[in-house]
Amino acid sequence: MLLNAIVEKLKHHSKNDFKGRQFEACLILQAVSWYLRYPLSYRDLEEMFLERGFEVDHSTINRWVLAYAPLLEKRLRQFQRPHCGSIRIDETYIKIRGQWRFLYRAIDKHGNPVDFLLTAKRDLSAAKRFFKKMLKSEPLLAPDRIGTDGAGTFPPAIKAASQDFLLPKDPVHYVTKHLQQGIESDHFRIKKNMPKIGCFQSFNTARKTIMGFEAMLWLRKGFGFSGDWNVLNQNELIAQCFGIQKVNIV
Repeated sequence: MLLNAIVEKLKHHSKNDFKGRQFEACLILQAVSWYLRYPLSYRDLEEMFLERGFEVDHSTINRWVLAYAPLLEKRLRQFQRPHCGSIRIDETYIKIRGQWRFLYRAIDKHGNPVDFLLTAKRDLSAAKRFFKKMLKSEPLLAPDRIGTDGAGTFPPAIKAASQDFLLPKDPVHYVTKHLQQGIESDHFRIKKNMPKIGCFQSFNTARKTIMGFEAMLWLRKGFGFSGDWNVLNQNELIAQCFGIQKVNIV
């Protein structure tokens, strides 16, 4: 019942998503989902669509990803399950215009996604912003056990979140290397699809694209739905999020 209510709400919000686009919605979503799911370049996709009789320039596909990846993240976020109360937090490096930036990420101990944040710096201010983003929407479901690496910014960030009533008064904070292996492996699932040649050319481009990578990873992990959860089921949910009949093209 709740799932149906979410789907109907999304259909209502998706009425004008593809207004003014030259190509059909199913073609656009197929290109976006392929780029976010597999390690493909925009030129790879241009060639794949040409094989199927569609002439789509790689720059157009790039614009589709930047337009629809954030929408996909926003809509799939509504299907996320609450975490189990024990989460792992870590940051990884992302190269943007030749400079290293930082992607803060959190999963629970079962590997279920919690949240993420791309930042320009790896400092206390960035850690505090990540905790605020992660916790502000559901303070009643705040974790009481938090695992991190040995970065010195995490203890004061956790303390600040507790003082702001975003975390329990005395959450358990542990620094254990072997417990961080799960999230370090999870970083690879996000980074494997990122540009292999060069790097992101702007912070905004990186932010929007990473939103799509994260959303696609959520989708592939599943949201606790019963029964099969293969790529066809995943594409069906994407289509429902945008109020169309299907994603797959012939």
